[in-house]
Parts: sequence; structure tokens; C-alpha cells
Amino acid sequence: MKNPILVVSLVLLFCFAFGCQNKAEKAELEKFRTQAELEAQNKALIERVIAAWNKGDFDSIREHAVPEFVRYIPSNKIDMGSLEEIIEYGKALHIGFPDINFTIEELYAAGDRVAYRYTMRGTHQGEWAGIPATGNKVEISGVGIWRIENGKVVDSREEPDVLGFVQQLGMELKPKEVKK
Repeated sequence: MKNPILVVSLVLLFCFAFGCQNKAEKAELEKFRTQAELEAQNKALIERVIAAWNKGDFDSIREHAVPEFVRYIPSNKIDMGSLEEIIEYGKALHIGFPDINFTIEELYAAGDRVAYRYTMRGTHQGEWAGIPATGNKVEISGVGIWRIENGKVVDSREEPDVLGFVQQLGMELKPKEVKK
């Protein structure tokens, strides 16, 4: 050994570079990576559910949701109590609007929630909710938050523009008559 100081310096440098890194920082970085991967998976799941809804592929929706799935629309006081009720609603919507299409305009994930803003477009070509076909093209927007557990959709809370929707079908909003 010609220069022991050089060898010791190299050993200390390797120790510092590889053995002395902050383990807490590594663990925190790994936690963020894991969370980012989960959120990306959750966003992809919602994209698959919306694509299946657009196609009327309700078997696929069954695969991506828990049987106890509930959809809440707080402004309309509508709670569909089961996945099968939601699928029946979807089938009726596809009969009334065979070309229905939901477009995801924005999609964000945080933890077990995925929030999205969407636009729904379609042509009223069949009866829907007791309204005979009008031939009207409709376009509404809405927002929703989906909750996901173990890779399955558990529930959603949505606020679609229902008033705009029915107005585009030709319905009018009139005030109630006041009894005198």
C-alpha cells in the first residue's frame, strides 16, 4: 500500500455515499411513490368505469364496483341503494339516449378518492323517465367524487346539472301556484 490515507479516504467516501443516507427520507419517498401509484390506479379505474358506462357494458361495471355500491346525488335527494338499481337506471338512460357519452374533462386523485368533472352528451331518441323522445340533443356538465377500496368503486357523490338537462328536453320550470 503506497498511500493508506488515500485508501481510508475512499472507504470513508463509499461509506458516506451508500451507507449513511437518511433512511427516514427514503421511507418517506417510498410512501409518496406508493401513494402516487395507487392514485394512478384509481384514476385508471374510473376511466374504465366511465368507458364501460358509455358502451352500456354493465357487466364490466359490476366487475369494477362492490355489490353494495351507492350513488348519491345530494341536491336531488336521490340515493340509489344498490348497484343493480344503478345498472337499471343506466339501461334506461341508454334506451332514451342511445348515443349517450360521458367525457371526463378533469380527473384528480387524492388518497382513496377520485374527483372528476364531466360533460354528458346525447340525443333523446327514446322514452326516458316518462318523457317521450324529443330528438333534442342535450349537453350537461357535472362533478363527482368516487371512493375506492381495494381496487373497487364503493360509492360516488355527484352533482349533475339536472335542471339544465330537463330544460333541454323541453320541460319548463314554473313556480307553484300560491293558494289564497
